[in-house]
Formats: sequence, C-alpha cells, structure tokens
Amino acid sequence: MRFAISIPQLIADGAFDPAAFRHHLARAEALGFESAWTQEQVLGAAPTLGPIETLTYAAACTERLRLGCAVFVTPLHVPVHLAKSVATLDQLSRGRLEIGVGTGGRGRMFSAFGVGPGGLVARFNEGLRLMKACWTEPRITFEGRFWQLEDAAMEPKPFQKPYPPLWFGGNHPDALRRAVRHGDGFFGAGSTETGRFAEQVRLVREALAEEGRDPGGFGIAKRVYIAVDDDGARARRDIDAALERLYGRTGLAPVAVAGTPEACARGLREVADAGAQMILLNPLSEETTQMERLAADVLPRLS
Repeated sequence: MRFAISIPQLIADGAFDPAAFRHHLARAEALGFESAWTQEQVLGAAPTLGPIETLTYAAACTERLRLGCAVFVTPLHVPVHLAKSVATLDQLSRGRLEIGVGTGGRGRMFSAFGVGPGGLVARFNEGLRLMKACWTEPRITFEGRFWQLEDAAMEPKPFQKPYPPLWFGGNHPDALRRAVRHGDGFFGAGSTETGRFAEQVRLVREALAEEGRDPGGFGIAKRVYIAVDDDGARARRDIDAALERLYGRTGLAPVAVAGTPEACARGLREVADAGAQMILLNPLSEETTQMERLAADVLPRLS
C-alpha cells in the first residue's frame, strides 16, 4: 500500500502563506509520502488555487516528491497549451510529474470555455491523441475534428519518456474502459463511496483481462477525503461541513473517512481491500496538522 497526500489549494483571498506551504511539502517528503496531488476547479465558490501553478510552486519546494493533478478536465483545455504546460513542468521537476485526465461529466458551464456540451467524449479522445503527439513526435501533422496542425513542432518534450504517467478518472463503464485502453492507471474520485469504487475496480480488472494487459503494470488509486480526531463525532461534523463548502451541496459525508485514528484506519483498510494500490489522503482543513496525525496515528495501524 502506497500513500499520497493532497497539496493545500483551498486558500482564501490574501491568505496564502509561502512559508507554511513550503513547510507542508517538506514535511510530506520527510514523512515518506510517495506523491502529492492537486485537483482542478476553475469555477466555484470554494477559493481553489489552479493546479498547474500550484504544482509549479510545489516542484520548486521539493526534491523527491512526485507531483500530480487528479484530474484535469481536458475537454475544457486547448490540448497544445496543456501539453506545453505539462512538458514544461515535467522538465522543471526533473521528471516527477503525474497527470490525471477526465471528461468531467456534463454538469459544467461549457459556455465559459467556448465548448459545447455535444461531442464531449470525442473532444476528450481527440485532445488526448493530440497531446500525446505533441509529447512524442518531432514534427506534428494532425487532422482532427476539433484541432488541426501541419508540420508543427513542440520542444522540449517531457523529461519522462514517452510522457508522464497518465491516470484516468471517470465513473461510467465506458470511461473505465478508456482508462484501460489509453492510460496507465485509474484514479477513483474523492466523491465516490468505497462500495462504488470497489465496483469500478472490478470493471477495470475485467477490461484489463479483455485487453490482454498486465494488471501489474496498471495503477489503481483513490482520493479519500479524511479527518482524524480523538473526538470522532467532531471529525465527522468537520468533514461534512468541509465537503459542503467544497461541492456546494449536502449529503457527501458517506464518501469520506472520518473519526478516531482506529476508525480512520478501518476506513482506509476498506479502500485498500476494494482495490486501491495507492490512497491519496485529502484533509480539507488544518492540512499540515492532519497530515502529521495521519502519519503518526493512522498509517502505522495499516502496516
């Protein structure tokens, strides 16, 4: 079992503390976390820092920690711009980048991005092909439905060859099959309950067998919103309120793991038993304090 930690992104206007941010990442490295992750939320009431900018800052603050975003909603991006940002950040971090991609579903304000809701999956698939071409081909000629290039070039390529590991998000069975066909791993959403995640893992493993892929070469991970407190009821109240602020709706408490150290260890063990090889621990308040408690009081119970 491998553990990752979230990078603090919920920062109110004017409240960013560079020293605290650097300390958080230094402690994540010292505590032995494998990687640290952002997520993408461009529009929303929660004050969320952008993932590429946050990852770039994090790369300058760290030496060993792998860095990722789960996930970029790629149909809302221009693929050549995102490909350039990814390649640049992979160079700046000396090959420590991991990338999550997803369609993002249909409940979004597409008009804000100049994108229509029709053809979302086609746009996702074509954009992914174009980004891979930018990362791997010395000269790029691409004739697509949405984007066209003729004898173009993009340098430098990513530091990692052929490109950083690609994790796929998604809930629909078709999205899980796309992950197996085109990706390096599946990343379960934090808003997904453990039981639903277990069903997704079953479908992923079936698809791996159908495609003849080695399951040992395909990662399975899950984001877990978490709160640990000696007062279990207080932990559950805190995570419920934090999820409501993040998603703008109630009723999300069942997706989280919250409570005493013993209860949190049980919840994480259930996620591991459901098939997660890597768990991304995502506190939503007092992130550094929570990270320290998780490392000291929860994770040792899982070894």
